[in-house]
Amino acid sequence: MRTKKRYPLILFTCLLLILSCNNKQEKIEISSNDYHNLIDKVTKIMIHDVFSPPVASRIYVYPNIAAYEALNENSKKYQTLSHQLNGLIIESSDLKNVDKKLSSLISYIDVAKELIFSKENLISYRDSLFKEWKSKDINAFTKAKKHAEHYSSQVIKWMNTDNYKQTRTYPEHNSNGDDISQWKPTPPAYMDAIEPHWNKIRTFAIDSAAQFKPSPPPKFSLQKNSEFYNELKEVYDVSVNIRKKGDTSEEIAIAQFWDCNPYVSVNKGHFMFASKKITPGAHWIGICKIACIKNKSEFAKTIYAYTKTSIAIADAFISCWDEKYRSNLVRPETLINNHIDDSWEPILQTPPFPEYTSGHSVVSAAASKTLTFTFGENFKFEDTTELPFGLPSRNFSSFEEAAKEAAISRLYGGIHYISAINSGFDQGINISNYQNQKITYLKP
Repeated sequence: MRTKKRYPLILFTCLLLILSCNNKQEKIEISSNDYHNLIDKVTKIMIHDVFSPPVASRIYVYPNIAAYEALNENSKKYQTLSHQLNGLIIESSDLKNVDKKLSSLISYIDVAKELIFSKENLISYRDSLFKEWKSKDINAFTKAKKHAEHYSSQVIKWMNTDNYKQTRTYPEHNSNGDDISQWKPTPPAYMDAIEPHWNKIRTFAIDSAAQFKPSPPPKFSLQKNSEFYNELKEVYDVSVNIRKKGDTSEEIAIAQFWDCNPYVSVNKGHFMFASKKITPGAHWIGICKIACIKNKSEFAKTIYAYTKTSIAIADAFISCWDEKYRSNLVRPETLINNHIDDSWEPILQTPPFPEYTSGHSVVSAAASKTLTFTFGENFKFEDTTELPFGLPSRNFSSFEEAAKEAAISRLYGGIHYISAINSGFDQGINISNYQNQKITYLKP
C-alpha cells in the first residue's frame, strides 16, 4: 500500500524534472561571423537600393559607431568615441550583466534600419535573429535589447544633426554650358551630378571638409604640350594602347575589378537599365572583412576594425566631394570626344560627378592606411570582394598595394587624369594619418 501511495509523488517529481529540462535556457553565442553576416546583409540591401558612393559611406559608418559604443561600455581595452568624434556625446547605460556582443548587433540593426530604403528586408532579417535569440534566453535578449536601444537612440539623434536631411532640399548642380573646362553630364545616361553639397555633411574626425584641400589641378588648357593637355592626351593614348592588347589585358582586368560604380547604365535595344554594383567604400569594407577573417580577429577587434575603417571612408568622401565641386573639372570623355576623337569611349563608364580629385584614390588611400594601422604592414590577402559580380579574385601583398592599384585603375578606365589620381591618393593618406593621431581607440 505504501508503495502505491508514493507513485503519484514520484510521477509528479519526474514531470517537474522534465519540464525543468525543457525550459532550460541556452546560452546565446555571438561571434565575429555574426557581425560579418550583418554587414553583408546591409551591403546587399544597399546594392538593391542603389545608393551613391558618398551616401553609402554614411550608411556604413553610423551603425558601426553604434555597435562599437554598445560593445565597449566600461571596456578595459577600447576607448569610447564620445567627445572624440565631432558632435558625439554618449551617456553610459546603468544596466548590469548585459550581453554586450548581442547588444552591439542589435544597435547596428537599429541604426542601419534608419538609413536604408528597403527597411522591410532588414526588419525581416532582424526578426528572424530576434526569434532565435529569444528562444535561447529571453531574459538575456531583453536586457541586451534595452542596452542596445540606449546607445542606438543616441547615435541616431547625433546622426540626424549631420545636415544630411537639409542637403536633400538644396539645389542641383548647375553646369556652365559655355565654359568647356567645367564638368558636363556624360553618356550614356547624362545624369545630373550627384551630391553636390556633400561637403556640408558634418565630418567625423577631420576638422572640416576643406582641412586637407589638395592643390588645384593643372591649369586648364587645350594647347598642345601644356600640362593639362598632356594629361588629357595620356588618358586617350593609354586607353588606345590597352584596347590594342585585347579584352583580356591586365589593365582591363584591373579597371573592371575596381570599377565599383553603382550607376552603370546598360543599353539593350530601346531599353536602358542599371547594372547594380557595390560602391568603392563597400569594396574596402569587404577588404576589412577579409582582413578580420584572415587575422582571426575576435569580436571586439572586428568591430574596432570596421568602425575605424568606415570613419576613414566617410571623411574621405566628404573631403573629396568638397574638392570635386570646388574645381568642377570636366571629365576626359567630354574633351576627348569634342577635341580629339569623337568616336572614343572610356573603358569604364564615366561616373556622374566632376573629375578632380579621384574618389577611388582618396577613399582607397584612406582605407588602406587605416587598415595598415589596424593589421600591420605587408598584410597579404586575397581580395574576393568582386566574386559575386562575376570577377575573379586578386592577390595583394599589402593594403597599400591594393590602394595603388585601385587608384591607377581610373587611368586605365579612361575616367581620370593622372593629377587627380596622385593628388587624391595624398589626400586620403593625410586624412588617415590625421585620424590615427587624433582619435584614441585603445586605452593605455
